Amino acid sequence: MPRNVEIKARVHDFAGLKRKAEALADAPVKVLDQLDTFYITPRGRLKLRVLGPDCCELIQYARADESTAKTSTYEIVRSDDPAAFSRILESALPIRGVVTKRRHLYLVGPTRIHLDEVEGLGTFMELEVVLSKGQTPEYGEAIANDLMMKLGIQDDDLISGAYIDLLETPA
Repeated sequence: MPRNVEIKARVHDFAGLKRKAEALADAPVKVLDQLDTFYITPRGRLKLRVLGPDCCELIQYARADESTAKTSTYEIVRSDDPAAFSRILESALPIRGVVTKRRHLYLVGPTRIHLDEVEGLGTFMELEVVLSKGQTPEYGEAIANDLMMKLGIQDDDLISGAYIDLLETPA
């Protein structure tokens, strides 16, 4: 099963962080509008990510809800029929909630830097260090911590959980 190491943080200076990410990136930014519908499941998390009328990803993942670097395991199935996936999932599982966001994606080596504008929550940064077979979580944590330092992310800004958790938490 694929694995990555993740860090998520609140962002106070989105434009400044975008400049830092662009300076580190191996390729130009990709801007993605994403609609994530989360479903209630007995284990882990399950979401249908719609990227357009003919593009979606069904993503199942499991990770600890910690503010520090954490290992995540995941599976992704892609489809060109979001409506069919949505109908099937909604007939079988209750919807937990929906997250709407604009994602700025930067690639730095094995790491995906996500700068997210999340509707109803604000701006965030997420690091996902993709681990190859045989690489340890500690290897991914070292890369994530180094990038966190280069991007100027402070420990006080780190958050645990997913955006859906934040949306469910009263302010």
